[in-house]
Amino acid sequence: MEMMITGRNLVVSDRFREYADEKVAKIEQLATKAQRLDIKVTKETKARQSDTQLTVEISVVGRGPAIRAEAKAPDKFAAFDIAFSKLLERLRRARDRRKVHHGRQTPTGVSEATSSLEPASTTVPLHVETVREQAAEAAAEEAAPESPVEIRRKVFPATPMSVDDAVDRMEMVGHPFYLFMDDATGEPAVVYRRKGWSYGIISLDSNCSDEETVETRHYRETQRQAAAATA
Repeated sequence: MEMMITGRNLVVSDRFREYADEKVAKIEQLATKAQRLDIKVTKETKARQSDTQLTVEISVVGRGPAIRAEAKAPDKFAAFDIAFSKLLERLRRARDRRKVHHGRQTPTGVSEATSSLEPASTTVPLHVETVREQAAEAAAEEAAPESPVEIRRKVFPATPMSVDDAVDRMEMVGHPFYLFMDDATGEPAVVYRRKGWSYGIISLDSNCSDEETVETRHYRETQRQAAAATA
């Protein structure tokens, strides 16, 4: 695919050309029949704000309407990245329209896939058209339904108990873990089931700088030792 880079009110450096050339492969994957990639870098000499001083416009030209994206930023590399991300998203949408959803994934021609895209206006400047599209997308996102992800918070009585009692409670309720108040530390802890007859305890300590294992023992070992001492 041919790539043309032009600059207005500035000189396009070789570094920028190399940077843009590295991105061409992604475009070719999404637009397999694209013939030319036009990149136009414009420096607005009368821009009031520095964040809109440089404009990068990227156009994929092939059979059918061109697919374009534009962005403004303080430097041309940042503007290119923003415009490039917008362009990839529009190319993905065009590619999805080409797919046939009847057991096959055979793509149609670019002209057919892009036939539903509205042609660019010849009277409205591209940056004005881009602002309108962004406003419409933002409004659509606000009107979208809430996320299906649900987060539920539960509160349980903080009854102090030993680690061994927490293991028993966990097995009784049939859960793979159990949150309890450790009577040895006075802090919340979690007991969880590992492999076989092995269990683990997780607790938090603000004075601990890294993860460490502080104890390894057998079930009810403390009670057995106490019973043996009094026997």
